[in-house]
Amino acid sequence: MGNLCSSERDPFSQPGRPLGTTPPAPTTASVPASAAKGNTAKPPRRVGGPPRTLGGRPPSPSSTSQSAADDARAKAAAAAEARAAQSKKGGGKLAAQLHERRGMTDAQVLQKASEAERRQREVDASTSALPHN
Repeated sequence: MGNLCSSERDPFSQPGRPLGTTPPAPTTASVPASAAKGNTAKPPRRVGGPPRTLGGRPPSPSSTSQSAADDARAKAAAAAEARAAQSKKGGGKLAAQLHERRGMTDAQVLQKASEAERRQREVDASTSALPHN
């Protein structure tokens, strides 16, 4: 079973090298197959260019790109106004609680928390008194 994953030769049969030395440099180097065929280099990639909207098409020299950009701005503004109107309407119980909390001062928030803690202590005291009777 030991020879299943190991080789037959002894790893210490070849001479080693002293510590701190580097292995000898190879005398020949292999050439990649793509370079051996000839010097057919690809043209360099072009990076940059005019800015464009995310998910949009590359800008064209025609005036339709300007009208498309204006249309996109109008749609974004309409969506922002719709979100603002929706948030002013109220969004249910949680939105009402959040709006109420935003209108409170720090002292009011602390007083409300103190009252809730006092009520909790009273409930705990009454439940602990029940089994003793």
